[in-house]
Amino acid sequence: MSTPKYAVIDGEIVEWDNATVHVASAAFKFGTTVFEGLRAYWNEKDEDFYLFRMHEHMDRLDFSQRFMRFDGAIPADLVTEKTLELIRANKFAGTNLHIMTSCYVAGMGGPGACGPVGLAITALERPRSANVLKGISAQVSSWMRVPDNAMPMRVKCNANYNNGRLATVQATTDGYDTAIFLNSRGKVSEGPGMCFFMVRGGQVITPDTSNDILESITRDTVLQLAREAGYETVERAVDRSELAAADEAFFCGTAWEVTPILSIDRLPLGSGAIGPVTKKLQQSYIDVCEGRTSAHAEWRLPVYKGAAAKAAE
Repeated sequence: MSTPKYAVIDGEIVEWDNATVHVASAAFKFGTTVFEGLRAYWNEKDEDFYLFRMHEHMDRLDFSQRFMRFDGAIPADLVTEKTLELIRANKFAGTNLHIMTSCYVAGMGGPGACGPVGLAITALERPRSANVLKGISAQVSSWMRVPDNAMPMRVKCNANYNNGRLATVQATTDGYDTAIFLNSRGKVSEGPGMCFFMVRGGQVITPDTSNDILESITRDTVLQLAREAGYETVERAVDRSELAAADEAFFCGTAWEVTPILSIDRLPLGSGAIGPVTKKLQQSYIDVCEGRTSAHAEWRLPVYKGAAAKAAE
């Protein structure tokens, strides 16, 4: 995979190969890092990128830092400024980007080390995955989603994602595209790094936030778009057996966007093709992210035109 020219480390734009963290840091040894993944969508007509729901991502990054008791959270304004600078420095254009923002304990020490805190940002070109368009298969994992009173999934801490890695490796080894977690109560939780939705009896249903899921920004977006499209949305506990009764299902997340699930445990959902509700919500989501509609302009932060506007002030 080709890499861009620049990344951000400790708040400074540096050459890609110089964006390093020491192996003795608590971040490396214990995973004491929190992160946000977000997208910058290219709009051909406007010749600009739109960062999607940057403000909400920064709010969650601040929460994760505070929850992990980091010594001095990296301010949201600084992260936003450096993200915009990084995209402009790399002179990206023409394709969507995936951006990883990490705040980490750069100092040495044990698992309880809380500082000093560093900032790293990378931006990579990432066209839309073929799975978003064609759909995927999923396996109900034998691995359990970690409960909130052990490792809370609403905190985007790197160490949490080893739970998802185990389920992903199992699923792909068994011939599936990805996995679905059940929680400690046997209820459907989410995927390894994305939220789960199903359509049943005309309702758009997703596990509520008490079912050990990430309080996902994409999930919130989909719920809003579904209501605006006239669908009844329901947030509640979902039994495993309900998966077989679903007419449609899909995952959603920053990286996954809205990805249809065609089968679960090799049992086709509905006709086994992408369902009409999933297709409509997927298109609505893409239209809003890429600025093909005037709706929800408050969710889109321009990159290049934003710089021009700031320079003109």
